[in-house]
Amino acid sequence: MPLSNEQLKTLYANMVRARRFDEKIVQGIADGKTVSFFHSGLGEEAVGVGGCAFLRPDDFVWYHHRGHGIGHIIAKGGSPREFVAEHFGKATGACNGVAGFHFVDPEHGMLGFSGTIGSAFPVTLGWGVAAKMNNRGQAVVCFFGDGASNRGTLHEAMNMASVMKLPIAWVCENNLYAQFMPLRDAFASEDIANLAIPYGMPSQTVDGQDVVAVHEAVQWAVERARAGEGPSLVECKTYRFRAHSEGAPDVAHFELRPPEEVEEWKRRDPILLFRERLLGEEVATASELDGIDAEAAAEADEAERFAMESPPPDASILSELLYAR
Repeated sequence: MPLSNEQLKTLYANMVRARRFDEKIVQGIADGKTVSFFHSGLGEEAVGVGGCAFLRPDDFVWYHHRGHGIGHIIAKGGSPREFVAEHFGKATGACNGVAGFHFVDPEHGMLGFSGTIGSAFPVTLGWGVAAKMNNRGQAVVCFFGDGASNRGTLHEAMNMASVMKLPIAWVCENNLYAQFMPLRDAFASEDIANLAIPYGMPSQTVDGQDVVAVHEAVQWAVERARAGEGPSLVECKTYRFRAHSEGAPDVAHFELRPPEEVEEWKRRDPILLFRERLLGEEVATASELDGIDAEAAAEADEAERFAMESPPPDASILSELLYAR
């Protein structure tokens, strides 16, 4: 079913919001406010936002380290204010300020993630088993980077998910670099989507800078999952505009990423591309979109004020978080 004009404007708003909050954490590192490290997702907003848009609240989502899931969190209905507070190490954060960068929101199907690359796959497998046993039509959407595609856990989990026909949508956010390793030097095939072949899964490869294309592909996979048809793989080809992590050199192997490559991808900024589309199709006016931009900036500023005015975590909370009673 085609998206309504209001839904299209929601996609735009959530991408802009994701960018403003990502920028807030990046600036927070420079200002000494962000207490954790950060892997900026600038340039990749269409994947998290498009992939998580209009999912059910009880669908499980594994976001990942790129942008620390801010686009996924916003699209799924999570609180970006708690996202900022967590990164600032405040008690009002999503994990009470003690995790630094994790975001947990069970009411919206977000149970956190792990910093260990490859751990996404067995955990998602477990969520898939739970969703199938619940028999409520839940889907599980697992986002992972191209670097994780070379982990053995991926193959084990994909095979088991296919054998058990689990309701999982695997979504590869392929930004062409696994930290400092160009994908072309680490993966023999042109498309990561080809990993689906030996496990009998259907797959799609889409433009990760096109938020609607991402949304449609992931919804295709989610609908198959809900119908009991088993897992699918969606590959979204995208690009990060900043270094792998803040403070790290932006290199491919030992040399700077080619400046012309970075600039070429920046010309395909997913937010600017979608803005042009909305204007060209007369879905929204320039003043409407400017208003959305201003609201997103104000929301991010308010979240920063909220975090800075919040208290640090009380050490006594650790016993409540670490031990079951």
